Amino acid sequence: MNEENLRDQINQLIRNEIQDNINDFVDMKEEERKSGLGFVGADDNNDLTVRIPNKEIDKIIKEYKKIKKYQKSSLFEIKKLNQN
Repeated sequence: MNEENLRDQINQLIRNEIQDNINDFVDMKEEERKSGLGFVGADDNNDLTVRIPNKEIDKIIKEYKKIKKYQKSSLFEIKKLNQN
């Protein structure tokens, strides 16, 4: 897997996690509004934009490569055989 594909997958995972949290928040606010305990403003059809520094993504990619390299090593194979 090349680095660009990794970067795209990481970005997609982050976007999905953020979207899940936003959906949970909106659902919670909607429940509050229905019960009369809270206030929800008018819905705007704007897209949410989140910026994640490439530096952070580079750290994730570096850690991923480190793990994959270890998994290909002889030490990992020996450890895996010992667990069975």
